[in-house]
Amino acid sequence: MSPRRRSYDQYCSAARALDVVGDRWTLLIVRELLAGPRRYTDLHADLPGVSTDVLASRLKDMERDGLTTRRRLPPPAAAYVYELTARGRELLPVLQALGGWGAGEMDERRPTDALRAHWFALPLLSALDGEGVVEVRLEEGDFHDGVFHLYAGATDGPAYGEGPAPREPDARLTLDAGTCAAVGRGETSLTDAVRAGRVEVTGDGVLAKALREAAA
Repeated sequence: MSPRRRSYDQYCSAARALDVVGDRWTLLIVRELLAGPRRYTDLHADLPGVSTDVLASRLKDMERDGLTTRRRLPPPAAAYVYELTARGRELLPVLQALGGWGAGEMDERRPTDALRAHWFALPLLSALDGEGVVEVRLEEGDFHDGVFHLYAGATDGPAYGEGPAPREPDARLTLDAGTCAAVGRGETSLTDAVRAGRVEVTGDGVLAKALREAAA
């Protein structure tokens, strides 16, 4: 058994939580696994800057602490994937709260900043009311044809996924990365962005109709 990581050794729930998730990269690994099972190579590709040794170490720690599990896919894939446990998925509102708190730091993108379309998933989830599958298409700049989907209101399973929705979505949103960032920063609500024509809403589902009606 690998040794326990260093602890704050404080009888405090916040300190105990940080004993488990306070290491660098841990919460960002959770962010990626909120999309569902991921292979090690996929995680490494979407966590630019993490070394292979650190990623392997964090995944081992997270499995030991009950945040993730590892399983082998059946043939022909024959690859291992990592996925969150129920306890790991409980970190979704923690990440959303942390993202909301840090939104004020999202000013101009720095030249060294990496960027992935699905990193906008959690702020958009916080901005959506209701339940259903939402397909998001980010256009312009780095995100021409960048597509991901959200599971609004989901209490189990993935919170979002890369690529088109696996079924007919309840709503489709088309917007640019700047508008998405503005919604995440709280500079505008999703409804106001729809009203201003910065977000195009299509689809016949309840979520699409509710967004259009609220923006009317």
